[in-house]
Amino acid sequence: MVLIIAIINFISLLISFFIMAYFYSLSLQPMKRSAKYGDKAWRDCKNFRSIGGFGELLSVINLILWIWFPLPIMNEWIISSNIWIGIIIGICITITCVLIMIKGINDAGSETISPSKNTEMYGGIYNHIRHPQTLGEFPTFVAISFFFNSWFLVILTSLFIIIYTPIMIHYEEIDLVQRFGEKYTEYQKRTGALFPKLRKTSKLK
Repeated sequence: MVLIIAIINFISLLISFFIMAYFYSLSLQPMKRSAKYGDKAWRDCKNFRSIGGFGELLSVINLILWIWFPLPIMNEWIISSNIWIGIIIGICITITCVLIMIKGINDAGSETISPSKNTEMYGGIYNHIRHPQTLGEFPTFVAISFFFNSWFLVILTSLFIIIYTPIMIHYEEIDLVQRFGEKYTEYQKRTGALFPKLRKTSKLK
């Protein structure tokens, strides 16, 4: 029975990653969808973002359940016999990422949850990097994996981030260029997607 639950939990984890990635990607394309659906597209994108958030919550629950229901074949993939090593690494990642994410959410305002065609380009941390919420949010999955002392989860969550992040950024930035035009393309030139560019960054107006 434990093995069956472990398999179900792992499959659910993969499905939750897909739900999060798919619906969040849809939520990042209001301009593209508005060409077909009009103003309704903006409301749809808000709903898509909520569904993506549900997928993210489900994935965290699945990761937590891994404590009690790991795949037996992965039981020996521990990070260290001293569980505090993984916990300390996880805490360091979490603190750094949460601070970045909170700053990004604060500077983006309501756009974080509800895309709006009336939203202006953000300032604050966005003067330096274009996707601070992504930089702050996704590595927390890796942090959780370190908490649970599992190299398998670290590798799995890292692969998800490495594969999905550039896809997400690609779709989002195509839509943002449509929304803000040349102003955004100039912004792309002077700021890094996830890390600041070495040269001095001009602030957004």
